[in-house]
Amino acid sequence: MELVYLHTFREVARWGSFTRAAEELGYAQPTVTAQMQKLEQSYGVPLFERYGRRLRMTQAGEALLPYAREMIRLYGESKDIVNRQASGPLAIGTIDTLAAFFLPPYLQSFREQYPAVDLVLRTASEEVILQQLRDGYLDIGIIFDRRCTDKELVAEVVRQEELVIVMPPEHRLASLPVLTARDLASESLILTEEGCTYRGMLTEVLGEQGITPRIACQFSNPEAIKQCVRCGLGVALLPSMAVKREQAEGLLAGVPFRSDKPSFFIQVVHHKKKWLSPSMQFLVEKLAPGQQREES
Repeated sequence: MELVYLHTFREVARWGSFTRAAEELGYAQPTVTAQMQKLEQSYGVPLFERYGRRLRMTQAGEALLPYAREMIRLYGESKDIVNRQASGPLAIGTIDTLAAFFLPPYLQSFREQYPAVDLVLRTASEEVILQQLRDGYLDIGIIFDRRCTDKELVAEVVRQEELVIVMPPEHRLASLPVLTARDLASESLILTEEGCTYRGMLTEVLGEQGITPRIACQFSNPEAIKQCVRCGLGVALLPSMAVKREQAEGLLAGVPFRSDKPSFFIQVVHHKKKWLSPSMQFLVEKLAPGQQREES
C-alpha cells in the first residue's frame, strides 16, 4: 500500500495540490488527504505544509521525492521483467546426446531472443530428469525415450528418432538394410551408461532372445563411444543424429536397429502445474511447434 501512497505523493508534489492530484488519479480528494496522512505517519514527519492556499513540500518531502520516483520506476521495471521473465535462471535437464547433437541451435535461437536469461543446462538420465521435474528442481526437461505418460507431467513430442547400430564402414554388418538382436549375438558392444533408456531397451531385447551381451566398455559420452567404434573395439547403439556427420564423411556406418519395442521420441517435458513464462513458452514452441499447449 505504501507504494500506492508514494505514487499519490509524487502527483501531489507534481501539481502542488491535493485536489488536482485527486483529479489526475481519479480519486476523491479526501482519499488523497488520507493517503498523505498515512504516509506522514509512516515516516514520522510532515511532508507538506500550507501557506494560505499554497501547498509546499517540507524539507523532508523534498528529500523523499527522488526516492519515491525511483521506487515507482523500479516497481514498473520489475513488473515488466517478471511478466516477460526476460532475466533470471532457466534450468533445463537433458541427456548428453541431445546436449551435443540436438539442442545447440535451439539454445542459440533462445539466447538471441532472451539474452538476459541464464540458461542452466544439466545432463542426467531420463529417470533423474523426470524426478527432478516432479520435485521442481528443473523448469524443462528434454528427453529421448518412449512416450512419457507420467500423469504429473506434460510431454510434447518433438520428433521420432531412429536408433542405429554404429560400426566402421568396412564391418561385415554395414551392408545390411536393418539389424536385429540376432545379428548382434557375436558382437562386442560399446554401451552408454546404465540408466540410459535405449541401452535398457537393447539389453532387454537381447535378454529376450537369450543373448548375453558381450560388453567391451561403456561411456556416458557419445563422442567417446564413436571413437572406440572407429578403433574397432565393438559396435554401439546410438540415435541416428549422433552419427549423421560421421556417416556423411564415410567415417562410420549406421544401420537401423529393429525390435518389437515401442519407438523412441525426443520430447520436451514440464510439470503439469508449472507456470510457463513467455521465455519458457518461446523455447517449448521452438522445440515442438504447433503442439496444443495444456494450461499450467
